[in-house]
Amino acid sequence: MTSIGVVVIGRNEGERLRRCLASVRNLAQTIVYVDSGSTDGSVELAKGMGADVVALDTSTPFTAARARNVGLARLREVAPALELVQLVDGDCEVCDGWLEKAAEAMAADAGLAVVCGRRRERHPDASVYNRLCDFEWDTPIGPADLCGGDALMRTRALNEVGGYDDSLIAGEEPELCLRMRQRGWRILRIDAEMTLHDAAMTRFEQWWRRSIRAGWAYAEGAARHGSESERFWVRETRSNWFWGVGVPAAALGMALPTVGLSLGLGGGYLLLWRRIKKAMLARGLSEEDATLYARYAVLGKVPQGLGQLRYWHARLAGRRAAIIEYKGAGA
Repeated sequence: MTSIGVVVIGRNEGERLRRCLASVRNLAQTIVYVDSGSTDGSVELAKGMGADVVALDTSTPFTAARARNVGLARLREVAPALELVQLVDGDCEVCDGWLEKAAEAMAADAGLAVVCGRRRERHPDASVYNRLCDFEWDTPIGPADLCGGDALMRTRALNEVGGYDDSLIAGEEPELCLRMRQRGWRILRIDAEMTLHDAAMTRFEQWWRRSIRAGWAYAEGAARHGSESERFWVRETRSNWFWGVGVPAAALGMALPTVGLSLGLGGGYLLLWRRIKKAMLARGLSEEDATLYARYAVLGKVPQGLGQLRYWHARLAGRRAAIIEYKGAGA
């Protein structure tokens, strides 16, 4: 198998980080762990497990993109000849056999920049929010436009596009994949188990904040690349604005002048729910799961719309973006 390096990023992942490092410690030539200000002993844990540890300078705002770039830079220093690197979040465990299968796919196609697989939730039945994440991770097999935080990447492709954009607080992987595809590289999702993810979302507030972060990512992605030929995330941002901001504002704002008739605009959400449910059924979800997914997809338009408002307010005010966290330290 082609030599592979691993870059793990994390912040207060606790036991999740231990499982993550244990899953790759005997599979990779070099493992770099980048820590973003943990206070739970993550740095000491990673060192004890043999990882090459880099602690980010706290004077510069943390972002996952910045952490990954620092990890990649360190990997180039200690193992410059590595052709492939597995990027993995510290709350994920790499599945047995994944690296071999992903490396085989890379070896078979020199035009691939990224190979990703099936990310699953560790405890999908622990909460409805974990279950929703498990649906989200189940992306179609075959050529893809983007990947998530876990993926095997070709170092040459990463170097060619300059790595991740440090300034992005969310959506950094899709933005990276866009730039790779613009340079002629391709992304592939193979039919293989890749990682176990521990979202640890048990409260509605966590899901709400995560949805706000998604809205911010859509807004910033469209602002940066929406005018290009692919119209990156323009459709998503328009949907968020319409359903998350426009319809609620019109329904409530016109309630008095229309003697409440404007509230009937809310009926559009039922049509949206039915459309999303139908699409999820077509993807193979059960009736129960498709219903659940559609319900939260519709509800999520509101926090995503708020996330877009938050992005534009910060941008117009000239404020630096800050990461939007949704979970606490790992148990």
